[in-house]
Amino acid sequence: MRTQRLEFWDECKDFWRFIRRPSLNPRLPAQRLGSGWLVDWSAGLRPLRLLQWALVLWCLNLVLFGPIAAKAAGLGGATHKLDLHRIPWLQALIWAPVVEELVFRYGLRRPAQLLWFGPLAVFCLFSGPVWYSQLLLVLGLGLWFSGPALKQAQGWPRGRAQAARAWLWGYAWPWSWRLCYRRYFPWFFYGSTLLFALLHLNNFRLQQVPIVIWPLLVVPQCFTGLALGWLRVRYGIGASIALHALFNAGPLLLIFIIVGLLQAL
Repeated sequence: MRTQRLEFWDECKDFWRFIRRPSLNPRLPAQRLGSGWLVDWSAGLRPLRLLQWALVLWCLNLVLFGPIAAKAAGLGGATHKLDLHRIPWLQALIWAPVVEELVFRYGLRRPAQLLWFGPLAVFCLFSGPVWYSQLLLVLGLGLWFSGPALKQAQGWPRGRAQAARAWLWGYAWPWSWRLCYRRYFPWFFYGSTLLFALLHLNNFRLQQVPIVIWPLLVVPQCFTGLALGWLRVRYGIGASIALHALFNAGPLLLIFIIVGLLQAL
């Protein structure tokens, strides 16, 4: 059974309302009804709709936010670290979308799980896609999925194990804590978006760039983070990972084509 999907323009209006006043509810009606954690990890959007959002982000960054960052980089003397002859396809298309979404956006809807999974995800983020980080991430995700899956397949065991797992996955959190999180959710949302943007300062050689210019260098990532955060809250983590990967693919593919043409000439 599928619920009615929104038109693209309706999603745009919801996005605008959301970034003005972030809130946890409601989800948009595009997911399959069923298990909450499975729905959260499904993309929830058709490929065409994801492409539409990617086009919007590409155009805004190319026409508006990108020139701001380029001007700031020119004024401050910052240079980009990207090697045009060694494009990190694996890191940009798989590793970064998965790990960055887990670090900065998964906890927006499931803060309890982020408390124990967050340190592992942060370690993987700064270690990069080396073999031991990949192994830790796979093991962590396996443990992550085992709790809800076991709960639905066999029911919770009794006793201390039941209480521990309920706290681990957030089902036993006091209602007052949940109300507090909902009350201050905009702070968490904007804070995660800002941290996501600031992380991308690592893409630059800052040298003697004044600190006041740093935020301008990552204006494109800040706006993109707002869109990914909205998508994560309204649709699920699977949707934000999918759009993140698609968004990264566009500029890298363009660079690859341009470099190939220049080499041919």
